[in-house]
This record gives sequence, structure tokens and C-alpha cells, in this order.
Amino acid sequence: MAQAFPQPAQNTDNLSGILWMLFSMATFAAGDVGIKLLAGVMPPGQIMGSLGLLGTALFAAWTKARGLTVLPPALLHPAVAMRYISEIVAGCGMVLALTLTPLSLVTAILQAAPLVVAMGAALVFGERVGWRRWSAILIGLAGVLIILRPGLAGFDPNAIWAVIAMLGLASRDLATRACPKSLSSLQLSTFGISALIPTGAILLVFTGAPVAAPLQAWAILLGTILATLVGYYAITAAMRVGEVAAVTPFRYSRLIFGLILGIAIFAERPDAATYLGAALILGTGLYSAWREHRARATLPRC
Repeated sequence: MAQAFPQPAQNTDNLSGILWMLFSMATFAAGDVGIKLLAGVMPPGQIMGSLGLLGTALFAAWTKARGLTVLPPALLHPAVAMRYISEIVAGCGMVLALTLTPLSLVTAILQAAPLVVAMGAALVFGERVGWRRWSAILIGLAGVLIILRPGLAGFDPNAIWAVIAMLGLASRDLATRACPKSLSSLQLSTFGISALIPTGAILLVFTGAPVAAPLQAWAILLGTILATLVGYYAITAAMRVGEVAAVTPFRYSRLIFGLILGIAIFAERPDAATYLGAALILGTGLYSAWREHRARATLPRC
């Protein structure tokens, strides 16, 4: 067998980016299940710290095996620093959301990330976004509010952690596009996943000290780490080889994976508001992607 994870090419390859994204969403969904299973056994800080320590060690060894420098000078680029901070924000939000709220709810809220990425691409990178796409973005964000139900009886303040995770993930994806092309996906992944180490340290201060967990918990943690590592590299490759507009809509596949796993493993039963909000996010996200694809198709070719 050649390479399990080939190094992405520097030119744009939307098909490869889409396949990487689908693969990453499946593995991240499996990792989410692992974190939720561990929630009653380990404090969130211990989970994230363990992911960061082992993940960094494995990625560093992988990077060295490929003949690459683990800490190249290009990591000092401001976009890499922004990506690192975004990882910490997303990590804190994700583990607390999965610990305190249903998997299906967290997964649904995370689907707004592509809409925020599209909005950020317009505001940061100057990509053209017409009024129809802006309308779709606003409607999709309204779907998040429907899921959250702020001010209503069904509102769960802990769901705000899922929103924080979503914003962190969107910021990370945008920063990834601005990172120097001289950095390989392995180098970027190695440095990025090390952000889970300070994430775990921060969480330990607020969620309790490490505990002696049973052997079964460590087995689940190992599986979670492997799923996270594979998903982490895959999404990094996806955002680097494909265009934002072409690749990010396929993050919605995580909604399907999350709903199925939440129902099958945790016996969750999402209510009508969750389904309605998820449908609005999904519909507007796909519409936004279609509008952008159509706009790009009408641009004159040189």
C-alpha cells in the first residue's frame, strides 16, 4: 500500500477536497461519540489534554518520517497563530458542548460553520457575495437561534458552547486558507493539534483534576484520539487542496453522521425545533454554495 494520506498538491483540486471533507466528517463524528462516552469518566480537560499530547507526538513522528521539519520558520506566520488560537477556542467549546448537551444538538449547530466561513471569506478575503447569499447566511444563522431557543422554556445555556465551537472551527478554516503554502498539511496539523495541550490545561483549571480511569475508558480514549488525528489531517488537506466554496458545503455530512450516531448510541430524540433549525441551516448552506458556484461559472476566463 502506498500512502494512507498523500500530501495534497498545491494546485486546486475540488474533487479531492470534497472526498477529504467527507472522510474527515465521518471520523470526527466517531471522535465526538468517543468524547461523549468519556464524559462521565474523565474531566473534559483530561480528555483534551490527552488528545493533544498523544496527537502531537504521533503527528510529529509522522512528519519526521516524511522527512519534514516539525517546527519550520513558516509557523511564525500570523495566519498560523490565528489558526492556533482558533483551535483552542474550538477545542474548549467542542468538549464542553459534547459533555453537557446532546450529540444531535451539537452536530446541528456545527453545521452553521460553512455559512460563517462564507461570510468570513467575503469580509476577510474579499470574495464576492451577493444579496441572495447574504440572505441565505442570515436565514441559516436564524436556524441556529431556532435550535438554541434563547429566552424560551427549552433554552439550554450549555448549548452556547456549541456555538463557540462552531465559530472557532469557522475561524480555523479561514485561517488555514491564509497559511503559507510552504507548510505541508502534516506540519500544519502537527502544530495545530498541539493547541489541544493548552486547551486541556485551561479546562483542567475549571473542570477538575485528572482521575484514574478504568482500562475501558483508556481504550475509548485511544480510539477517539485515532479518529481525531485522521479527521484532523483530512480536514486540513480538504481546506488546502479545494476551494472554500466547493469544499465547505460537504461539512453538512457531519449532520447526517451525528444524527444517526446520536439516535443509535445515545437514544437521543431531537425535537421539532432542532430538526427545523437544522433544515434551515442545511438548506441555506447548500443554496449559498450553489449560488457561489454559479457566480464563479459566469466569470470570464482568461
